[in-house]
Amino acid sequence: MEKKREKKRFSSLALVITAIISVICSVGLIFLAAWLLLGASGLSVLQGIAEIRTHFVGEYDEDAMADAALGAMVDSLGDRWSYYLDPDSYAATLLTRDNTYAGIGVTVTYTEKGLEISEITDGGPAQQAGLEVGETITAADGNDLTGENASKGTDFIRGEAGTDVVLTVVDSHGESRQVTVTRAILKTKTVTYEMLESDIGYIIISNFYTGSAEAAEAAVDDLISQGAESLIFDVRNNPGGYQSELTDLMDYLLPEGPILEKGNRNGPTSTVVSDAECVDVPMAVLVNGNTYSAAELFAAELQEKVGAYIVGSPTSGKGYSQQLFVLIGSRALNLSTRTYYTGSGVSLIGSGVTLDLEIESEGEEDAPLKAAIDLLQEQTETRDS
Repeated sequence: MEKKREKKRFSSLALVITAIISVICSVGLIFLAAWLLLGASGLSVLQGIAEIRTHFVGEYDEDAMADAALGAMVDSLGDRWSYYLDPDSYAATLLTRDNTYAGIGVTVTYTEKGLEISEITDGGPAQQAGLEVGETITAADGNDLTGENASKGTDFIRGEAGTDVVLTVVDSHGESRQVTVTRAILKTKTVTYEMLESDIGYIIISNFYTGSAEAAEAAVDDLISQGAESLIFDVRNNPGGYQSELTDLMDYLLPEGPILEKGNRNGPTSTVVSDAECVDVPMAVLVNGNTYSAAELFAAELQEKVGAYIVGSPTSGKGYSQQLFVLIGSRALNLSTRTYYTGSGVSLIGSGVTLDLEIESEGEEDAPLKAAIDLLQEQTETRDS
């Protein structure tokens, strides 16, 4: 009987020792995994946060500390295309990329007298509140929007959907009134178009986010049905957007063949190919220094595949694509993760697109647009003769 009791006590002790060893091993594995994933520097950041939370005697804002730390980390990468998004910026970015925004539904022109309304969205809050084209917004919630303050006007007018903004509005006769407008979620108009002289279709693409490809394709179809014999795409001030929107539009416009190559710093790794269906008319693309990313690649690929004229000023020279990583607390990191190339493997990094004609706008005259029209007219006349 004594031997049995001793054996039982030994077994219990063995279980305790085994449990302790298991815990130590688990903690060790977790630490090793954290070390491999974060490295010494990453662990020191976590330790710093823990020390502050445990020992700092003063008051502090944890959100502000997180924003500052994350922002500084991304800034240290030295990549102008990567950035940190705090919760407000992240929410605004999601709206932008969905081509929606929280506002009142007006397009304005900045003037010394304030924000002159040039267009009002049908059925939007501004129209419902009685605002009219030609009126000038001079203040929002008491904030003066005249003179140098006009450029800040949209910051005061936009806001959370469902909230009110009180606008001071002056009509063409100089009569002033106050109008309360309730903000709402509205769709951004990504594509506008018109028929120009010599049967040239003119299409402005403001970005390549949600819905832009479908809207651009519809514009091309409509212009072709109206008799357009050539097309001008205006991607000046276009910041780029989703790769899927870009490739959908290029597939629609361009003949069969590679239209985009993706890869890493060592070179291309995969290719996107267009089918045989295409739009067979002469084309030109307008660009400038604010033509970025997908917009640059769009211009370069049209030039490469169908000889489209590129007119304007040097573009940004962006050749990285970014991925949005959502963090705990409704924050996000937008990081450069891939490189991209034209269908023939040309990178735009540092060089931008190759201009056929470098020309700047002068005063109110849109010299690049006029030059593109002249080039297409010459091409059409040569082809017809």
